[in-house]
Amino acid sequence: MIPSLNILDAQDTHLGPLVLRSRTIPALDNLEIFEVKLGEEFLMSSLFPEAEKELAHLGLAKLKGSDWDIIVGGLGLGYTAAAALENSKVGSMVVAELFPQVISWHERELVPVGSVLVNDKRCRLVAEDFFAAAVDRDVGLDPEHPNKKFHAILLDIDHTPSHQLDQENAGFYSVDSLTAMAEQLRAGGVFGLWSDAAPDATFTELLLSVFETAEAIVVPFYNPIQDKESSNTVYLAQKG
Repeated sequence: MIPSLNILDAQDTHLGPLVLRSRTIPALDNLEIFEVKLGEEFLMSSLFPEAEKELAHLGLAKLKGSDWDIIVGGLGLGYTAAAALENSKVGSMVVAELFPQVISWHERELVPVGSVLVNDKRCRLVAEDFFAAAVDRDVGLDPEHPNKKFHAILLDIDHTPSHQLDQENAGFYSVDSLTAMAEQLRAGGVFGLWSDAAPDATFTELLLSVFETAEAIVVPFYNPIQDKESSNTVYLAQKG
């Protein structure tokens, strides 16, 4: 019999215990799902990754040309990064992840898409604090290529712009920090952000104070646990 709950990895971090686990759901024909928890907070589940994937699909759809350099903030179970690699126009991708343990999950192929990322030569997993690097005007988001500019920056770390995993992240959601980050985008570059909540008009207005265009897109998906439709939000902002 397949165990209903399996702890695949557990590590202490400065934000609390970081746990990767899998479990089976009898009501869904013993479907195996993967989950990430940080302390008492659920970060991600493989049961409904639709919005994480749409962050990549919708963000990259706004770009022109090809051979794009992109960065994904937050690795997690890897669905945003894997979805981005589905696009043949992506030339290179950096994934910035705060916790080296999460990178290890992919390198050891403990998560469903781990092999997709580690075996794609376009992808590089980097252990760094996205929020610190995003406002670093000396080095920037890619420590191997200081001051590199990207075609797209896709962010999926905090629950929402107003509900952060770490209160230290709150300063990022400001005109000054978003402006510093936007300087690392090429002309016409896109910033995309995943949120667990309904669209926040205040945050969209904040994006419009930095970028030429900004919008909030609701991404619906079926939640089999609650047997109803749920939704997340993807914010997209583009430079002129």
